Amino acid sequence: MIETTYRGALRQALTDAMQENEAVVIMGEEVGRYGGAYGVTKGLIDEFGEDRVIDTPISEAAIVGAAVGAAMAGLRPVAELMYVDFIGMTMDQLANQAAKIRYMFGGQIGVPMILRTQGGTGRSAGAQHSQSLEAYVMHTPGLRLAMPATVEDAYHLLRQAMKQPDPVVFIEHKGLYTMKGELDTSAEPAAWGKARVMREGSDVVIVSYSRQLHHALAAADTLEKENGIQAAVVDLRTLNPIDFATIRPLVEQAGRAMVVSEGVMTAGVAAELAARITEECFDYLEDPVVRVAGEDIPISVSPLLEKHSVPTPEFITEVARMMLK
Repeated sequence: MIETTYRGALRQALTDAMQENEAVVIMGEEVGRYGGAYGVTKGLIDEFGEDRVIDTPISEAAIVGAAVGAAMAGLRPVAELMYVDFIGMTMDQLANQAAKIRYMFGGQIGVPMILRTQGGTGRSAGAQHSQSLEAYVMHTPGLRLAMPATVEDAYHLLRQAMKQPDPVVFIEHKGLYTMKGELDTSAEPAAWGKARVMREGSDVVIVSYSRQLHHALAAADTLEKENGIQAAVVDLRTLNPIDFATIRPLVEQAGRAMVVSEGVMTAGVAAELAARITEECFDYLEDPVVRVAGEDIPISVSPLLEKHSVPTPEFITEVARMMLK
């Protein structure tokens, strides 16, 4: 058991995978000598060399296209996009090629690649570098989607992603890189695609993922201390696949559910989850499922406006109180 940061756990996962498997290569803008936009790949070029830690031209389409081809040819590429905001420039390579090749070739060839990127608010990076675009990925059949919220999952989910037969989009939240936590690299992780119940409770179920999980946990603590409300909190961990088998019995017991996402409200992840919970748990719900999500606006560079354009612990707490009046 070691104490490390979210960033350090990701770096350790990449290091362990590259030591174990020579087919694992890293490619992206400034992933080598600079060490990655958020420092995750720092030092890897010194250990593994320029043939396996590859600095690419500034072309997201080229990065993902090269990764698709490398994966089809037998490598296990880990491509990095500096910001998830740039994923639109890769959608032909990612959504039309990587996501569909195994199906169109009848399983004869696959694309076992990982696209690492980061999203979310918290750095006053403005409208073009602060979005949460996981719904783009979730909407595309054939793409797996992992969004770790903890140091433990930063390591284990990335390691598991490298063993998947399909392309995995791995979105890290920019606000979590410096978060510290304990990591046991030898521990048996939760199964791929399995959600984790982070907090038990019988009054309301809060379903979330990525950084919003921590806001949900903070809200649950406040609700218990100030109102005696017991809120269960579920960390989805992966959005494709989604583990409804874990969510269903909790909602059936509580009769109330809230979905918390940093992505926008309209046609976002929260909308899909709310609809699914309603369909599967309708007979047990006391009230409609409530979505708590980001505003349908471009993110402001103003720290104050940015903070309140996405759910905060205080807002989650307020909504839960309203649900239980």
